[in-house]
Amino acid sequence: MNYEILLAFSMATFVLALSPGPDNIFVLIQSISNGKKHGLAVVAGLMTGCLVHTTLLAFGVSALIKNNPAIFNFIKIFGAAYLVYLAIMVYRGGDVISINGETKNVKSYLRLYRQGFIMNVLNPKVTIFFLAFFPGFLFSDSLSTIIQFYTLGFLFIMVSSIVFGGIAILSGKISTFLSANKRTGFVLKWGQIIVFIGIAIYLLIG
Repeated sequence: MNYEILLAFSMATFVLALSPGPDNIFVLIQSISNGKKHGLAVVAGLMTGCLVHTTLLAFGVSALIKNNPAIFNFIKIFGAAYLVYLAIMVYRGGDVISINGETKNVKSYLRLYRQGFIMNVLNPKVTIFFLAFFPGFLFSDSLSTIIQFYTLGFLFIMVSSIVFGGIAILSGKISTFLSANKRTGFVLKWGQIIVFIGIAIYLLIG
């Protein structure tokens, strides 16, 4: 078992979870508008959705690896290309983090949980991202690929939950910080680009 791969995966997940995106911005907005517990309900829904994607990936890709290793190599090349595409999209996007435009409309915890879950599960970009991101971080020659994908999935969920939960709990301070530090978006933007490109290169040479 290669623990260095797991550490690299965790660090990459941390940077990507921290980088501005529709999920963590939604968590931040709900936490500011309706309270920290409402933001945490969204986090719970999003992370449950990640478990669904992990299951689909574990059984689907594991079957492909078992039946045709060449297809798995194609998946890794596709994943690298997709990550480069994501890096280009981030580069072309702005570096201003906007958290405005949300009116106060308090929803129940269950409704927010369900909304976070549906946002994640029905987002095809999440499916493609998992397919691009996970296969390059298989870390053991002895464990089955299903166990490895689930290990990576739970690690992804754990790290993302810590980051997203922190965003919900510290939402007030984060909002104030973002208002006072306009360069934060720039730093996070380039951190995200570096991670995407770095993983793409790792997939190609690994």
